[in-house]
Amino acid sequence: MSGVLNANSARFRNQMTAFLNFCRLENGLSANSLEAYATDLSRFSTFLGDGAALPGTETLRHYLDHLYQSGLSSRSIARHLTTLRNFYGFLLREGNVESDPTEHLRTPKQWQTIPKFLNLEEIEKIIAVPDSSRPTGLRDRAMLELLYATGLRVSELCRLGVGDVNLDLGVLRTTGKGNKQRLVPVGKDAVRAVEDYLANGRGALLKGRASRYLFITARGGCLTRQAFWKLLAGYGRKVGIFHGLSPHVLRHSFATHLLEGGADLRSVQVMLGHADISTTQIYTHVMRSRLRDTVEKHHPRA
Repeated sequence: MSGVLNANSARFRNQMTAFLNFCRLENGLSANSLEAYATDLSRFSTFLGDGAALPGTETLRHYLDHLYQSGLSSRSIARHLTTLRNFYGFLLREGNVESDPTEHLRTPKQWQTIPKFLNLEEIEKIIAVPDSSRPTGLRDRAMLELLYATGLRVSELCRLGVGDVNLDLGVLRTTGKGNKQRLVPVGKDAVRAVEDYLANGRGALLKGRASRYLFITARGGCLTRQAFWKLLAGYGRKVGIFHGLSPHVLRHSFATHLLEGGADLRSVQVMLGHADISTTQIYTHVMRSRLRDTVEKHHPRA
């Protein structure tokens, strides 16, 4: 009996490794996406226990109930379900399962809460915080300006190379999820901030060293997304924005302000690098929510 259990455990580990290799080599997923898939599958494996065979629909429903009971948000549970669907889809194509049990699982409703974003006054306060008399301050100011001007993901921002930004044309090239490249226009304020950083900050940080990355540390290495999260949180505290401030909040702000200014949804989808326009449509919910708040505050019969 123990031999069967060990064989099941080994088979699951091998299938998981094969799936992650497929995602990396064939689908070109980013390191962050691969890490998320690996984490989700590891949690799934822990739930199943040692020696368990691949479960069917009923056990998968119990697993989703377990995730709900553990306090995960609907969005996180939807991500776990996406991981399982992709995993079972891979196993089906490879002939390791006869049917896909995830077909009968319902995706939990997402975006039950409106994504957080900043108003223009808050954006301007955040951008003004870095000390422009220091090379790191010029770098941080340029990163904040560029993040708000383009709506890049923080991983895309940190991976930008010097050659990816054309300041004369006001456009940058980035590689997003699924290894897909896109061009994003850059506004004049962000262009000026990057020019200032390149002229007076980046060379001082490099100290004669070479780097292909646009945004670097004082040691000349690539600034990581974790380091930028920490920097942004610190700047937020200085202007009184304490809770939930992340690079993604600036991405939400970029999209929301564009739509409020009259941009069409399709253009915003392209700039954000969303594969499906339904992902971008959350920002129309943001606008409807704000319109409702305006009516309730200012209409005499609201």
